[in-house]
Amino acid sequence: MMVPAALLLLAALTAVLAPRLLARADWPDREPVVALWMWQCVVAAVLVCCALSMTLSAAAAWVAVRGHVFASAPQAVVDAYALSTGSPWAATTAVALACGGVWSAAMLVREIARARARHRQSRAELRLLAPLLPGEKPVGDRLVVLEGERPDAWWLTGPTPQLVITTAALRRLKGRQLDAVLAHEQGHARARHDWLLHSSAALANGFPQVPVFAAFRDEMHRLVELAADDMASRRHGRLTTALALVELNEDRGVFGPCPTPQAHVPQRVHRLLTPPDRLPAAHRLRLTATAALVPVIPVLVTFLPGLRALG
Repeated sequence: MMVPAALLLLAALTAVLAPRLLARADWPDREPVVALWMWQCVVAAVLVCCALSMTLSAAAAWVAVRGHVFASAPQAVVDAYALSTGSPWAATTAVALACGGVWSAAMLVREIARARARHRQSRAELRLLAPLLPGEKPVGDRLVVLEGERPDAWWLTGPTPQLVITTAALRRLKGRQLDAVLAHEQGHARARHDWLLHSSAALANGFPQVPVFAAFRDEMHRLVELAADDMASRRHGRLTTALALVELNEDRGVFGPCPTPQAHVPQRVHRLLTPPDRLPAAHRLRLTATAALVPVIPVLVTFLPGLRALG
């Protein structure tokens, strides 16, 4: 029963140390795509630790489960895990972790259902405000212009993705600023940032007492915007993208002294106007590879006793 306990300890250490290390690092704002990948790998490692610990705990608690888990394994491998000695906490640990897994799945399903409901409502409202003309068919990447006094632009995902923009935004956006806004929203759609936001929200709402999931959700909201800003700036320039952000948000009070729900916009504009140097390609590759190894560590911990027995 040492391996399930070691996996839970590894999950706790990863959940505590990884967010602190990422918060102290100076490169996530410089490489938001790499930071997104790093966060996903950290959370995946925590979940893999819990899943493997649940499996081994269930195998220790119930002979039937052990027979399925180690069906084709030699007896020496089974003995290496010392599961037959049993533990009064094995069944409790397995059931608790299984309940956590079911709860996580339920929270994800709920989050997706809510997102789809919001999506259907937005589509219905859009059909009322901008109905199709006789004989017109909905097509992908369609730009929809709505009459409105507030400058705004947003991307509707789905089978027929659409960029919606208000007439006030069209009056404000000059030159290639509209193209930068379009590229920003398309960047969200192409990278499927909505799935990252749904997954992180499901974990944070399902386990509000777990700080790593709350940090994961907050960083996803911040990093996806930085990544989309970079996609737009590479095509249309940083100054153009920054000016488009200012024009869209100037009347919302985000640049005032009082904090607002969109207080991150000034930081995004400052980042675009004073771009930090990107990391060298070799450094980015090392960070990506290191992140990919994080979820592999619990797998190695799990298989280590069996490999030693076979060796």
